[in-house]
Amino acid sequence: QFIQHHYRHFNAAALVDAAKGYESHLLEGGKMMITLAGAMSTGELGISLAEMIRQGKVDIISCTGANLEEDVMNLVAHSQNHYNRVTDTCIPEEEAFRRLQKHLVKQWKDAEAKGERFFPHEFLYKTVLSGDLKEYYEIDPKDSWIVAAAEKNIPIVVPGWEDSTTGNIFASY
Repeated sequence: QFIQHHYRHFNAAALVDAAKGYESHLLEGGKMMITLAGAMSTGELGISLAEMIRQGKVDIISCTGANLEEDVMNLVAHSQNHYNRVTDTCIPEEEAFRRLQKHLVKQWKDAEAKGERFFPHEFLYKTVLSGDLKEYYEIDPKDSWIVAAAEKNIPIVVPGWEDSTTGNIFASY
């Protein structure tokens, strides 16, 4: 219904057909994997994807390291204007990376001290679910797909994590 209402032009016919196929697949008990590439998180895909996750329409996600971190950075530094070019978009370094970095590094060091290992998305999940970032929220967390995915504990496959800014932060430590 969302697609049919908002994408009315004939060029959207393939998108409408895909949405109908998605709906049929789910109604037949199928599982769905969402893949994200490009600056989709920075483009605020979370507004629609978070709701799809909450409704149980996403079972696993494959995304770039940039998309994984950029949704959280949008959450904590949406209104800032001190941009640096990072990955394939502009993100305010001090307001986003530095706010997130200290909390991620704490999760990582806590895990290391306990001999535990986690996937990249699990570190972000722990950080988001801890509540440590709430003081920085600049958007409604209902519009963050990472928050929605963390609450449902959806698995995320992150090829190229090491090439993301957050991956570089871990490597630098």
